[in-house]
Amino acid sequence: MSEHYFTRKPQSEHEERIIRETLRGREFTFVTDAGVFSRGGVDFGTRLLIETMDIPPAARVLDVGCGYGPIGIVAAALAPSGRVTMIDVNARAVELARRNAQLNRIGNAEVMESDLFANVPAETYDVILTNPPIRAGKQTVHQIFEQAAHFLAPGGRLWIVIRKQQGAPSAFAKLEQLFGSVREMAKAKGYRVYRAEKDADDDASS
Repeated sequence: MSEHYFTRKPQSEHEERIIRETLRGREFTFVTDAGVFSRGGVDFGTRLLIETMDIPPAARVLDVGCGYGPIGIVAAALAPSGRVTMIDVNARAVELARRNAQLNRIGNAEVMESDLFANVPAETYDVILTNPPIRAGKQTVHQIFEQAAHFLAPGGRLWIVIRKQQGAPSAFAKLEQLFGSVREMAKAKGYRVYRAEKDADDDASS
């Protein structure tokens, strides 16, 4: 594969398809396309994160590397009085996520193109979610963790999913450097879901 899904402007020919998934007990429909992550269906890691994550009903949520939108769209469904911001560097994924939010009648989510947190509004979030782009490299993944620590509100939580063989132990160690509390919340088929909580007495400038 000559082109990674974190390419800003995928050059691959369009090959749209419609997939249907049951997530958190609800049916969702997604349009996917060539040049985006896991276009054939929601991958196991993403599904494990979705089924494990805890989203308060009024949460302000940020989905980093949203792809065509399953994590953020489900989060928005779980937070009917909250607000979800979904970001991805991949312009094709961003457009698909916008379409999929409309397709699933999600009115409390916005999608924007952003290289990591570059275009994220200067506000804080109660929950940050990510299935990080492992192929972008360890430095990029750890940069997501560092920036998430800055954008989380005091007491806010970062949820990530990562495969053990693709850096889970070093990811856990990095999270422990940045956050007051880090817990493994789920594990299956080599995947780990970690929840890192920002200390309640931290402020966003720390």
